[in-house]
Amino acid sequence: MYDLNHWIVFFTAAFALNVSPGPDIAYIVSNTVAHGKRHGFAASFGVCSGAIVHVLAAAFGLSAILAASALAFSAVKWVGAAYLIYLGIHALMTAGDGFAIDGKPRQSRSSFAIFRQGFMIDVLNPKVAVFFMAFLPQFADPTLGHVPLQLVLHGALVIAVGLMVEAGIVLVAARFTEALRRNPRIGLWLDRALGTVLIGLGVRLALQQRGAH
Repeated sequence: MYDLNHWIVFFTAAFALNVSPGPDIAYIVSNTVAHGKRHGFAASFGVCSGAIVHVLAAAFGLSAILAASALAFSAVKWVGAAYLIYLGIHALMTAGDGFAIDGKPRQSRSSFAIFRQGFMIDVLNPKVAVFFMAFLPQFADPTLGHVPLQLVLHGALVIAVGLMVEAGIVLVAARFTEALRRNPRIGLWLDRALGTVLIGLGVRLALQQRGAH
């Protein structure tokens, strides 16, 4: 049985990790600012769904392949970087299309499309896989048995904390951009900002090394 100190340390670490700026937060905030609260939540759910894949991979040993194989790590990294850059270029080419004259976001892109992109962005980031493989075992107790299930439990809790943190971020971002959205010309710059962020994330991922943090 885990003691109180275990949970205090774990949830403190999980909260600190989730509030730290990173590619996931940048993607969520960018979509909230560019397309509204609904798309922000869709981005958050997509990113967290992708994290579930990494948690299961860490629990059952698949992430070890990425950590041990430079070829596998590079392959996933470059596919992920190319995908991000493609999304960024697409956003730049359709700049401003997501906004109507009255300032209300158009539904030119479905929430599911944003969810799917967030899912793929997280799944195709090998650093997330390596992170969960390194982070989760620190909180597993072999004496309690069923180590994979312990890893899944702690991974699910990290994701749950992330959902709560990201929900707050989406609400704050949506509140501050609501007034901006009333100006139809602002849509052009919001979509350009989204495209620039996505391309930047793609370049950042492409430049990452296996041992970098």
